Amino acid sequence: MDALRLMTRRNVVRGIATTAASLTFPCPSHAQSVARIVVIGGGFGGAACARALRKTNAKLQVTLVEPHRTFTACPFSNEVIAGLRDIEAQQFGYDRIAADGVTVIAQAAVKVDPQTRTVGLADGTSLAYDRLVLAPGIDLRFDALPGYDEAIAAKMPHAWKAGEQTLLLRRQLEAMDDGGLVVLAVPASPSRCPPAPYERASLIAHYLKARKPRSKVLILDAKDAFPQQRLFENAWKELYPGMIERVSLSQGGRVVSVEPATNTLVTDFGNYDAQVANVIPPQKAGRVASVAGAVDHTGWCPIDPVTFASKLVPNIHVIGDACIGGGIPKSASAANAEAKACAGAVASLIAGTAPAMPKLNGTCYNTVAPGYAFSLSGIYQPKDDIFAEVEGSGFTSPPDAPREVRKREADQAQSWYKAITVETFG
Repeated sequence: MDALRLMTRRNVVRGIATTAASLTFPCPSHAQSVARIVVIGGGFGGAACARALRKTNAKLQVTLVEPHRTFTACPFSNEVIAGLRDIEAQQFGYDRIAADGVTVIAQAAVKVDPQTRTVGLADGTSLAYDRLVLAPGIDLRFDALPGYDEAIAAKMPHAWKAGEQTLLLRRQLEAMDDGGLVVLAVPASPSRCPPAPYERASLIAHYLKARKPRSKVLILDAKDAFPQQRLFENAWKELYPGMIERVSLSQGGRVVSVEPATNTLVTDFGNYDAQVANVIPPQKAGRVASVAGAVDHTGWCPIDPVTFASKLVPNIHVIGDACIGGGIPKSASAANAEAKACAGAVASLIAGTAPAMPKLNGTCYNTVAPGYAFSLSGIYQPKDDIFAEVEGSGFTSPPDAPREVRKREADQAQSWYKAITVETFG
């Protein structure tokens, strides 16, 4: 990214508010009946979209379908793993969203019929819709890694969906002997929050440095390069010398199978026995996207970047991690921005007007130690049928910035998290 600038705490909070304010939400025509909009998925994308739709017109009939009564956020969950944060700080309910006039149904969506425009729920009931928004997040491709499945995740946690898996990995670190080896298996792209495995390795090293200083962290990576690599590697040398080792794809780092009985990770060039194994498998769009027929051969959902409409199924829109977003990363910030832009597009389509060209802000913070963070951000617009970063809009933290800058960005990260969670969940 070209532009190098430092964002103040005020900029961070203002940036979220500006994104919301800059989107116009045309209202449906009063001549037509009230539109029925169903949103499936209550994360940063779905919950924000449901609230934004209600803001367009209080008469819109908006229903949010989410089987879990409590949402556990992934951003900052790496701090829970490292013992720096309680899981309760990651958990949010849907009461405020319901108070906004959204009907919240705590059921799983098990069927989508595009012909009749209905969503079937786990209890046997169904919902009719005029427009359907899918925000299912990701599912893990357990079948992509021989030896690994959902049952084995109870021994070799992925912790890639925040909640019990997060706490399991934390407990394993606490129980590990001093001098033990923690191994992270990192998948190839695309995946949710590409820098997050390296943030996790950093914060695990922070925990080990304080509690079990003879232990080490090994990253087995199915990629040669990763976002903000220089910043991470500089931080590792400064904060955790000799504690973190990374084996890249070209060095033989891709994990091809696991052997749960011995906690072994197998690569093309060797086997690694771990005392704690954090296995992050390849990913795909959440299951309901496949049920709806919105997934292509890649495992993800192709969309029209202007309206977020599925290219495969009529009257269905896809936002968040599940969609093919081009240059915009799969992150909470991106999902939130997509949610508001999609709400505006849906409202325009219902009103019979042309949707506005979306402009999405995406920001990602990475914390490598308490009070030490860096960030990257960009503005994304449709180009050649995908999202592309607007030239000159990108920012990444300077690699040679002094420690006070890292502290400032750590404070900004906290402000960002508070702002986005309040905006999404109330």
